[in-house]
Order: sequence, then structure tokens, then C-alpha cells
Amino acid sequence: MESKESIEKDVTSPLAAEKLEGEALVSEKEKQREPVTEMESLDINKDRGKDESVDDVDERQKDAGDKKNDSVNIESKDQEESVENGEANNNLEQKIVETKAVESNDETLGEEEHQEPVFDGTEVPGMEASRSTSTRSLDLDSETQKVVDKAVALKNLVKEKGAVAVSTFLRRLSGRKDEEGQDVLENAEKNASESAKDDGAEEASQKTAEKSAWNPLNYITLSREVDPENSEEKKAVTEETSRHIVMKGRIILYTRLGCQDCKEARQFLHRKRLKYVEINIDVYPSRKLELEKIAGSSAVPKVFFNEILVGGLSELKGLDETGKLDEKIDYLITEAPSFEAPLPPLSGEDDMSSSGAIDELALVVRKMRESIIVKDRFYKMRRFTNCFLGSEAVDFLSEDQYLEREEATEFGRKLAGQLFFQHVLGENLFEDSNHLYRFLDDDPIVSECHNIPRGLTDVKPKPIIEIASRLRFLSYAIFEAYTSEDGKHVDYISIHGSEEFARYLRIVEELQRVELQDISREEKLAFFINLYNMMVIHAILLWGHPAGALERRRLFGDFRYVVGGSSYSLSAIQNGILRGNQRPPYNLMKPFSAKDKHSKVALPYPEPLIHFALVSGNQSGPTLRCYSPGNIDKELMESTGNFLRSGGVIIDFEAKVASVSKILKWFSIDFGKNEVEVLKFVSNYLDQAISEALLEFLAKSQFKVIYQPYDWRLNC
Repeated sequence: MESKESIEKDVTSPLAAEKLEGEALVSEKEKQREPVTEMESLDINKDRGKDESVDDVDERQKDAGDKKNDSVNIESKDQEESVENGEANNNLEQKIVETKAVESNDETLGEEEHQEPVFDGTEVPGMEASRSTSTRSLDLDSETQKVVDKAVALKNLVKEKGAVAVSTFLRRLSGRKDEEGQDVLENAEKNASESAKDDGAEEASQKTAEKSAWNPLNYITLSREVDPENSEEKKAVTEETSRHIVMKGRIILYTRLGCQDCKEARQFLHRKRLKYVEINIDVYPSRKLELEKIAGSSAVPKVFFNEILVGGLSELKGLDETGKLDEKIDYLITEAPSFEAPLPPLSGEDDMSSSGAIDELALVVRKMRESIIVKDRFYKMRRFTNCFLGSEAVDFLSEDQYLEREEATEFGRKLAGQLFFQHVLGENLFEDSNHLYRFLDDDPIVSECHNIPRGLTDVKPKPIIEIASRLRFLSYAIFEAYTSEDGKHVDYISIHGSEEFARYLRIVEELQRVELQDISREEKLAFFINLYNMMVIHAILLWGHPAGALERRRLFGDFRYVVGGSSYSLSAIQNGILRGNQRPPYNLMKPFSAKDKHSKVALPYPEPLIHFALVSGNQSGPTLRCYSPGNIDKELMESTGNFLRSGGVIIDFEAKVASVSKILKWFSIDFGKNEVEVLKFVSNYLDQAISEALLEFLAKSQFKVIYQPYDWRLNC
């Protein structure tokens, strides 16, 4: 047979060339007894100077072969190849189907976690972006699917591409940027190619390094320096006041709650850029005796520079006017405090949170946990983690407490009533049967709550009214010491290092097994509003301020406390408890179902004024303050009026336009059926003259309502 070069020289027409090339390919196939590879097909197309696919070449081979006597052999070989490829395709598809079936079975048998509806501030969900990203991630090469020996590589490719696509979409949704400040989606292809080259060990080490480098307080510090108006003068003032003088000495400021001179003393020290440690003698009663001993009086404020008593507010101002204050500051810069200087608050000082009688039932439960078998079990086609059988618990109680089986069952009901354990599906309190039960701190959701870090406490549960009173008192002290005078700015970094916040963390641990059923509306309102505001501070200090919708959803939906044996997220407190189990904005489901035990704690109807009391750590939110059950309605009306009159609603009577906060749009169902009713609601909390004029205009003509942009930046 002639060589390929001679064939190309004798070619006089495209048809002849196709025929001769087909014969050459058939001859090579017969010699090698193997199908033409993709590389050979690409070489043929290159020689022709055309962009032809492998299917086109095969089709021309068949056309040329039909004109030869050996066409039957060629077609039989092609059929065998297609059968082999078809079987490979079917095997690959069958493996994929089996893998998906196994994964779906795991999800069905696995324990499902209830996802609460959460409002994250996103008004229009980005579903189109999600679908387009998913389509790109699943766009596989059809030719690659036909190769059986590349099935494993193809599976890994799909996994890597899918992870990159999902990560890219989530980061785009949260508004994050890469290190160069460019949008992540613009570099998606580059990231995909780089991630395909990295192996699993390098990715794991990189994620570990990023996690260890994350510090929410660093983000808080940066956010305080952000200036939206780019005002150089304003920025200079902020930097000047936020930078403290570095000194070896220590300033101690004695204060008490509700003291106006104490507030002015704080402001004076802030203006002088002097860092101080505050000791509130109402929070630390033992320090009142200390102050009387070293100062001769318990009058506050009192300022100490190391061991030297400077005096009160008037003495500070006098030193500043005479210029002697600079000498005192120079002394603090160079001299460390002596042993005679007052000490900062000590850990656990005057703290009653951990005190109280030991709960004997808790000791029984601890022994019970060590004796019975706690493991993962299947129940009603689902898998539940860390469970035990009711019959096993009865066996232990009857032996340990020397009880008959019926008496042991009744004792188990008593333990379940005290919220030490509960049925995995809430079907009954406790029975001597094969029903599954789980200890409270073994619950997968409760164990993730942030007020149960050391497990269940052994102290007897105190009344909720007592805990709420101490929580309210401590919140008042924190807000007064670490927020601005108008309550709009919070010093998160100082709160993080304060003994008051450490005491707060110990107080909220007492909420694990409290009884919430019998408290009144006023007590419930004040308690959950104060708890919500402190939970937000705790979440920001622990996780950092949310930068986008994804982080806000995580903060509002995943940051939880366990209260009375049930977990409560920020969204559950706002929409489930305080709004009477109403749907969050842009959600179709209510937080609590009809059979949910949380619904027993919810208020019977929505409280619209709570939206002007709940502070989520944003610039556009209301003022941070503490609420008491005795005056809750009055205080809520004051907060609502202050918010609306200070920019929450701006009325332009000439243009007949009302510019209102987006809070009134998101939760408009709580204020009225339409915009007119919302404006009538607003008029109740405006100045009398503006309120009367607004009602008069609404009776005659309509107002155009526009909504102010919401500032999600941190309120620091």
C-alpha cells in the first residue's frame, strides 16, 4: 500500500482525498486492531486544515467504506466500538445513579435539623445567580463521559468544580472581595484552575491557617475607622479619640448607676485619650467599703492615678484648667502602679451566678449518664445521635434509687419535667419502653448553643424573674459604661475585656432549665428584649460583625441560647416570641409550628413597638437601652418616639413625600394593612404639630412614601 505522503501528492479532488484517507485509516485499523485515538483524529483534521470532529471523520469513513467491498467488515468493527462505548456510558451512568441513591438514603435516614425562617435583609433572593452557577458547575464534557477508564477522574473533577462554583456563589452573595479588592466572580475560572491543581492536604492547611487568623475584634477595629462621607476632619477626630495614650500606670474610676457626674467623668477621660478601668460600686458592693476606707467617703465619681487619689469631676477639671493634669499624665506614662493602688475587678468578684444549692437530681442524672448506654440509634427510619432507651433508664433508676419499676418510671418523668432529658421527637414525657430519649446537652442543636459551654449546671434552677432582674441590672451597667450617651455607639472592644461581660456569660448559663410558662406579658417582653440585645453583642464579639446577607443569615439564625430546655435563635426571639409567631419578611413559613413547644412561650399577638427596641448592631438601628417590666409599655413608646423623631420618619409637606425607615417596610404588617395606615401609626409618635398636620393631609390627599437606605455597618 502506498504511503500517506504519496497519497497526499496524488490527490486531485476533495472526494478522492476523502476516499483515499478512509482506505488508509481502515488499513491502519486492521494492522493495529484498535480504534483510532483522539490524537490521531486531531492530526487528520490538522492535515486537512479544517475543524472537524471525530464524529465527522467516522461518518466520512462510513461513506467511503460503502463504496468498497470490505464495507461490511468496517461497519461491524464500528458497531463493536459503539457497543463498547455504549456499555461504558451505561456503566458510568449506573454508578452515578447508585451514588446519588446512596446519598439520598443517607439523607433520609439521617437526623434532620429544623431550619428556622430567617430575614437577613435581602429583599430579592438571588436565585438566578444560583441557577446559573450550578449550571456552569455541572457542565461536563460529553466526550469525557464516554471514556470508562476516566470515570474516577471525572467524578473528582465534578466534585472540585462544584465546590468552587458553590463557594464562588456564596462569597458573591455575601459581598466579599478577594485580596486584590476584585469581585470573586470575575476570577472564578482562575480560582477553578488553581483549585484543581491543589491537593487535599494543601487545601486543609490553608483553611486551618485562615481560620486561625480570623479575629472578629480586628474587624470591629477596622469598621470603626470607616467614614462613609470621606470627611477628613471627621476621620481625624475619630482617629484622635480612638487612640489611647500608652502608659505604665493605671487609672481607676469609681462610679455608680444613674450618676450624671460619672457620665461626664467618662467623657472627660475619653477626650483626654486616657484609658481607665471602671469599678461600679453598685455592681461590686464590696468596693464601696474599699472606697470609704481609702477615700474617706463613698461619693462618686472618684478617680485614682495609680495609688494617688485625684478626686472627682470638679478636681479633674481644675487640674486641666491649671495645666497640672499633664504632669499627672506624665507620671502615669513612666510609673507603674504600686501594691497600694486599687485593683481592677477580679474574676467572679461579688458574682452570685454560680452560687446556690446543688441540685440533687443533677447528681442522679450525672451518675445515670455514666451508667446507661448512650449511642446513635435508628427510630422511624431516621438516625438519632446520643440516645438511650426509656427501659434502660428505668433499669438504672430502679436499681440506683431502690424503686419498683412503676416508681422508677415516675421518677424518670420527674427528671424529664426538670428538663434533664427529653424525647427525641417530643412524643411523650417519659415512658418505660423502647422510646428514645436524649440528655439536654447531647441534643445536636442545644449543644451548639452559646450559653452551655460546660454542659448542664449542677445548681438548682432559680426563678426566671430573679435571673431576669440580675440580667437587666448588669445590662444596664454595661450599656451605661460602654456605650455613647445617646446609645447609638457601642465600645465592643472594651466590653469584650470587661469583668461585667464575663459575669453576663455566667448569668446566661442559668437559663438552661428555667421555667418560662408562668411569667407575665410585661416580664416576658422586658426579658426577651434585653436578652436579644445582649445576644447580638455576644454574637458580634464571638463571630464578628456580618459583612453581607449570608453572614447576617448565619448570625440571626444560627447564634442560639438554650432557655428553658429549648434553643432560641435571634430570629426565633424576634419573630417567634415577640411578634406572636409571625413570618419574617420575605419568608413563607412561621418560626414555630402548631405542635412546637416554643409556641407555648410566644406572645399571643404581635408587639409592633419591639422593632424600635431590638438592636442588631447596625447604624440604622434604634437606640440601645435597658427595659424593665414595670414600665415596659412607657419605655417602648419612648424608644419608638425617639427613633421616629430622630430621622426614622422625615415628612416633606410641600412635596407630599414621607421618607421612612425600611423597618416600617419590612414589618409593615405589624403597623397596618397599607402605607396610609402605617403613616397613621407613625403619627402617634411624632411631635403634636407634625402629627396633626400629617393626619390632616392624609384625610385630604395621599402621601408618597419612599424608604431610606438601611445602613448595615457596625454601630461602634
